[in-house]
Amino acid sequence: MPIYAYKCSSCQYEKDVLQKMSDPVLEVCPECNQPTFTKQVTAAGFQLKGTGWYVTDFRNQGGSKSADSGATSTPAPAATPTSSSSS
Repeated sequence: MPIYAYKCSSCQYEKDVLQKMSDPVLEVCPECNQPTFTKQVTAAGFQLKGTGWYVTDFRNQGGSKSADSGATSTPAPAATPTSSSSS
């Protein structure tokens, strides 16, 4: 069952209520008994479980270990040609 956040616009009383989706919306504030109790818009909280999600399966497959750890690599110095003169 979802948890709904309610707030009274008269007395600013706030309450989280565990309700079924089919339950009627609360309209009367339990503190001041005014009909100004309204449902608030809140962010949905959920967690991805199991396989097949980016977080669990694909996040670390694309890069190398040094890129994932944040380490920077320095390129090896270029080999300098040596001229050997045989006279």
